[in-house]
Amino acid sequence: MGGEGDIGDHEEGVMATDFFWSYTDEPHATRRKQILAKYPQIRELFGPDPWAFIKINAAVLIQLWTATYLCNASWLKILTVAYFFGSFLNHNLFLAIHELSHNLAFLTPCYNRWLGIFANLPIGVPMSITFQKYHLEHHRFQGVDGIDMDIPTYAEAHAIKNAITKSIWVILQLFFYAFRPLFLKPKKPGMWEFINLLIQVSMDSCMVYFWGWKSLAYLILSTFVGGGMHPMAGHFISEHYVFRPGQETYSYYGPLNLMTWSVGYHNEHHDFPRISGSRLHKVKEIAPEYYMNLSSYKSWSQVIYMYVMDRTVGPFSRVKRKLDAKVKKAA
Repeated sequence: MGGEGDIGDHEEGVMATDFFWSYTDEPHATRRKQILAKYPQIRELFGPDPWAFIKINAAVLIQLWTATYLCNASWLKILTVAYFFGSFLNHNLFLAIHELSHNLAFLTPCYNRWLGIFANLPIGVPMSITFQKYHLEHHRFQGVDGIDMDIPTYAEAHAIKNAITKSIWVILQLFFYAFRPLFLKPKKPGMWEFINLLIQVSMDSCMVYFWGWKSLAYLILSTFVGGGMHPMAGHFISEHYVFRPGQETYSYYGPLNLMTWSVGYHNEHHDFPRISGSRLHKVKEIAPEYYMNLSSYKSWSQVIYMYVMDRTVGPFSRVKRKLDAKVKKAA
């Protein structure tokens, strides 16, 4: 880990027993104002990705076809294809839903919701609409205690204390991300959640009826293994887990950005959430002095290894902020 992704050794020590509490605002709004004042041409990058619709359709159709092709395959073959192929497609679609939560395929929000529901189909479980609600809060209230559901709970953090428990947590991290907000900050479902649920259950039922349980199992396995001990899942840890005190968001500048809607450009994304992933690299090109001295990564697999093996890093390695009156009113 370094200015351009070189990862240095950490000193031996013990794992923290509390979060990194910050008494300042999150850094992105301030940096966004500074960059726009100096480089107003960055506003020209705002707006949807014109290729998003085609890319999402291609990934959905390929993954659904693969599921039908494996309807009579052995379980070993299904698991192998799920890990080495389907996981990349389903994680790509999960991050496509992330793009759509920012309305970066169409200017009209409801069109993005419909496309998100479509992108959700191979993932196997309905999550597109619910994800958007919680994710936008993560941007508006980064690190705020009780609002940002991206941060582990105290129960998680106290239970995960060594390499073994951290490995289990990494393998199961999708479950924590899915159920944490439902238990801590449940939101009343609306019409769009029911539409998402109805369409997803209908698709899953059709898959089982026409091609059998193995086809549906392939889709679910692709989602599960792709969100666990998997190179693409390294972004869950790399984005906001503190490996260098004083920095709470980290970017990744490696080849997997090509398959993940450039979510690795995470400082740039939080600075400019209205810029699609396909154009985020231009932010760093236009305003390099704002990013060149920030720690970054070149390997998500190495981030996972560091997280598991570094005894000083764990679920408490996150920045949190108190819920003050101003934030409470905005929330």
